[in-house]
Amino acid sequence: MVKIRLKRMGANKKPFYRVVVADSRAPRDGKFIEEIGYYNPMTDPADIKIDEEKAQKWLGTGAQPTDTVKKLFQKSGIL
Repeated sequence: MVKIRLKRMGANKKPFYRVVVADSRAPRDGKFIEEIGYYNPMTDPADIKIDEEKAQKWLGTGAQPTDTVKKLFQKSGIL
């Protein structure tokens, strides 16, 4: 099963996340299929940049977003 989820980047106590499409069996920070955006919770307000075209393509092919990514999609107007 393919999932749209967050990949943690950044230093200790300064998280930065990339929104990636990955196989559900792959580790959180491991191999992924495609990067479709990023999320930086450290800025005020949080910085969310997601390629809407790629996100819609993957949702259309059956990729399931995680709960957190679903909330990010709602904030950015994709869902």
